[in-house]
Amino acid sequence: MSDSNITDFTNPSTFILLGIPGLEVAHVWISIPFCTMYAIAMFGNVMILFIVKTEPSLHGPMYYFLCMLAVTDLVLSMSILPKMLSIFWFNSREIDFSACLSQMYFIHCFLEMESGILVAMALENYVAICHPLRHSAILTNPVVAKIGLAVVLRGGLVVLPYPFLASQWPYCTTNIIPHPYCVHIAVVKLACADTRVSSYYGLFVLFCVKGLDMIFIAMSYIQILRAILSLPTKDDARLKTFGTCISHLFVILAFYIPGLFISLMHRFGHNVALHFHVLIANLYLLMPPALNPIIYGVKTKEIRGRLLRLFTHEGA
Repeated sequence: MSDSNITDFTNPSTFILLGIPGLEVAHVWISIPFCTMYAIAMFGNVMILFIVKTEPSLHGPMYYFLCMLAVTDLVLSMSILPKMLSIFWFNSREIDFSACLSQMYFIHCFLEMESGILVAMALENYVAICHPLRHSAILTNPVVAKIGLAVVLRGGLVVLPYPFLASQWPYCTTNIIPHPYCVHIAVVKLACADTRVSSYYGLFVLFCVKGLDMIFIAMSYIQILRAILSLPTKDDARLKTFGTCISHLFVILAFYIPGLFISLMHRFGHNVALHFHVLIANLYLLMPPALNPIIYGVKTKEIRGRLLRLFTHEGA
């Protein structure tokens, strides 16, 4: 490690992003799947937005929430991938201190927004299945707009202490971050001060924000399952009704399960190699934006049909 990285400094002008520690020689090869996921995320989510905008029959609460999810995934991908690919391809590892804090804010802010949108989509599924006759009366456009605004404000405000606290700590040992992006826990670990406030607040966000979101989603689907099982119809009708929620369940699993795995690994997987930690964290951030449009494109009949008509018409 060079002397410039271990000299005392209170406010570093730059941080050094290592990419995938221990796998630097394979960065170009590692970039291939990440670049592919980035391309899929950008193309797929833009297509979701285009299809919903151009198809009047899709102008409803479910698809408005899906558009919110697509915008969130686009911003999340653009906050991470360009700098990551510049590290992999051009060894451009330096990032300005303020740019690092900004990236940290955007990553965590839009992760919280995505969690909130998944709760809103679970609510929409609950109303659609458990109160179908009142669906349009309950989820009006103003109500959907208010839910979207609440999700944005919650995500923006709850993450605001992350960069604020990180900017207050002294960094007097190293400015090297063993990740290809600035994430809260990695930056805080570099501080040479008592950072328990940041650690406790991070746990608060984990349990009281995402934890409550998971509880609300579980409660919604318990009610949905009860409503489906109480239907006085044949099993085929029950499966068809529940099939409308399958895509959302896949998205929930893709978002929450890797996050839970990473949280447990950070606390109990001390013998796990650092590069494995970083790779799993990257997949947690980058897979949902790429998978979400694929899942909804395959499982949602209206979007699949509109997409097929679009390409069939263009190919004709």
